[in-house]
Amino acid sequence: MGLMILGILVLIGGFIFAAYVGKQYKGKSFAAIARAVACLVCAIAVAGSCISYVPTGYTGIVTTFGKVHAETLDAGINFHAPWDNVIKMDNREQRIAFQLEAFSKDIQQVSVQGSINYNIDKATAMNLYRDVGVEYATILISPRIQEDVKIIIAKYTAENLIENRQAMSDAIYELLKTELADKGINIISLAVENIDFTDAFESAVEAKQVATQEKQRAKTLQEQQTMETEQKAERDRIAAQAAADVARIEADAEAYALQVHAEAEANANAKINASLTTQLIDYNKILRWDGKLPTFMGGSETIPVLNLGNEE
Repeated sequence: MGLMILGILVLIGGFIFAAYVGKQYKGKSFAAIARAVACLVCAIAVAGSCISYVPTGYTGIVTTFGKVHAETLDAGINFHAPWDNVIKMDNREQRIAFQLEAFSKDIQQVSVQGSINYNIDKATAMNLYRDVGVEYATILISPRIQEDVKIIIAKYTAENLIENRQAMSDAIYELLKTELADKGINIISLAVENIDFTDAFESAVEAKQVATQEKQRAKTLQEQQTMETEQKAERDRIAAQAAADVARIEADAEAYALQVHAEAEANANAKINASLTTQLIDYNKILRWDGKLPTFMGGSETIPVLNLGNEE
């Protein structure tokens, strides 16, 4: 549209110049040439104002006297009315870095540094331009980052922020993505690159970690001593059980030996008793008799004891 206005101005200027020259020099041919040149320049300017080039990665937003058209222009050479204006909106992936101060759930000051990658939707780029303009990153994205990061950090204690860094990043990403989607801004990724705390808090955390490590070391030492005591008690129990088993085995062996000996004697006596006869007994008596007659005889109630010895 700027070229068209320029062409009209050149045309008007050319006619004025041609009239002036014709009046001064009374030469109609020179004035005609001046008008022709002015018309040619005007035509070129008007034609140029009907052509717009949109670079790759951009979308052309068409406006007519400030009114935004519902359609957009793709990358390349585009033709339009000479009174239309074309604004180029960048659709490529872009990055915004941020650094801010926030407070955790336990009122600890937190310094957060990170970045987001985003692009704008080609299909709704004209709405974003109409409602916000080309400064949408400053007007929309940066304030939302500031607010959403603070909202999410306030849900975590300072210690939990360290432990749940990825969960915190995901929560910020989802919140930011949801809030900017209806504006035609697509949040591609979000990264929390650094989290810093105050020196006092870091000293407290370090002291707590040292205390925790000492407690864990003492607990480990106690568990080791308890384990060694239990192992010694188990070894003593096993040794006592082994000694008892040995004693029982020895007692069983001794008892078994006595039983075997007794059974052997009983079997021998049984065999001896089975082999005794009256003739054998009498025979053994005769073998053992020393030739002396017995001094006493009898011993039952019916037979009195008689002294067979010599009486003086």
